Amino acid sequence: MKTSPEKFKLVVAPKVVEGFDGGLPLQDLPTSQFISSRIIAALARFVEGLVIFITGAGIFASYPGFGTLASPELYIPMILMVTIAFPVAMQVSGGYSIRSLLNPANQVSISMVRWTLIFAAITVLMFATKIADNYSRIWLGLWFLTGLAVLPLTRMALSALVQHWNKNGQLNRHAVLVGGGEPAQQLYRALYLSEETDVTVVGVFDDRGADRTNATNIGVPTLGNISQLIEFVRNARVDLLLVTLPLLAEERLLHILKRLWVLPVDIRLSAQNQKLHYRPRAYSYVGNVPFLDVFDKPLGDWGAIVKSVEDKVIATLALLMLSPVMLLIAIAVKLESKGPVFFKQKRFGFNNELIEVYKFRSMYHALSDFSAERLATKSDPRITRVGKIIRRTSMDELPQLFNVLIGNLSLVGPRPHASRAKAAERLYHDVVDGYFARHRVKPGITGWAQIHGWRGETDTAEKIERRVEHDLYYIDNWSLALDLYILAKTPFALFDTENAY
Repeated sequence: MKTSPEKFKLVVAPKVVEGFDGGLPLQDLPTSQFISSRIIAALARFVEGLVIFITGAGIFASYPGFGTLASPELYIPMILMVTIAFPVAMQVSGGYSIRSLLNPANQVSISMVRWTLIFAAITVLMFATKIADNYSRIWLGLWFLTGLAVLPLTRMALSALVQHWNKNGQLNRHAVLVGGGEPAQQLYRALYLSEETDVTVVGVFDDRGADRTNATNIGVPTLGNISQLIEFVRNARVDLLLVTLPLLAEERLLHILKRLWVLPVDIRLSAQNQKLHYRPRAYSYVGNVPFLDVFDKPLGDWGAIVKSVEDKVIATLALLMLSPVMLLIAIAVKLESKGPVFFKQKRFGFNNELIEVYKFRSMYHALSDFSAERLATKSDPRITRVGKIIRRTSMDELPQLFNVLIGNLSLVGPRPHASRAKAAERLYHDVVDGYFARHRVKPGITGWAQIHGWRGETDTAEKIERRVEHDLYYIDNWSLALDLYILAKTPFALFDTENAY
């Protein structure tokens, strides 16, 4: 989008390279994940609050006359009060906006003024309430002076980090326009003229042909049709799809949205020139431009962070507790038949990316089926004796805890399926319409479908249909509480071994 001396500059690479879909231009966009301004502001508040708490508590703990203090229990509430007050004061003055964090020169002086005013207010409060004698003036003075020195350094460090993210293009959402012509031109112009937007339009996709789309001189390249858009999103970092079609084109609009909803991106319908007006709360805005929310990216902003922390913490603890069991299984697998202990298989992961999933080998090595062309069945001769036990109890899945730590798998999510897995002799995506929508989040070791009995063999179309239904329910209703519930129910679900071979 446009920039001016008053606006911070958001970086996006304009270079175009070949190599997408046999020659379709692919924007050389930054690949690092977008970081929202809300997360950055929360991080800055937390860091500055933590610095204030550590300095106040550290000076208090190391105070030479600690043992002679009249009321040491009063110091922690005072430290906590200042720890909260300073970020609130900076928030009110706009100190955590992206613009402020990218340009810290003014904010350093503002932070020092806010720090001084807070301590002036504390001093007045102490004397007004006659509690000044309960606090050490030396401690208070040292904390004030330390804050004057440390807070500007903290602000400079935060600014350097945000500037690094900006250089990588992580402060800007990359959007494409879906649909060309005059509506796309008007929307692009409105976004271009809009103030304080974090969106950069990188191209247009339209089924009506590049000649017709470019005839209106939108200002960004036409990159292909809707089918090519799906592959483009899977290969480039796109955060937002802005659909320019009017609501009157209902049939065409529904057809396009049905194809796009499988993508892990936010999808918005332009309300820029709609004649039908809704209540103000019905709209979301990109800058000053109104949109109707159609689909939201699952696990946006804080959800992705919470789930990542959940995965790493619980997977680490699980590996520590289960390592003796995993060692015994590895020995048993090795002793029974020749071949490696672990079995690695390509499966569909987030955004249809193929990932390598680890398992304990449960089949004879020479009979292993790496693409799952033939799913395991009851009394399958390819499965070893140890394999039958660990498959029925799902203990063959335990090495996937390493996948969780690597980051291509979650503890909870839709189970990753092998690339050639079939139901009723048909590939899964041929059986279930919208099957790839389950790949809008990372796959998991266990999931909502598994605790409801939809695990194991998929010899009928209904089994994969029910599994996908449960996966989509989980994606639409994700919460930390739901994840913990699924994890708690999983051990009990393992007793149902009817379809587990």
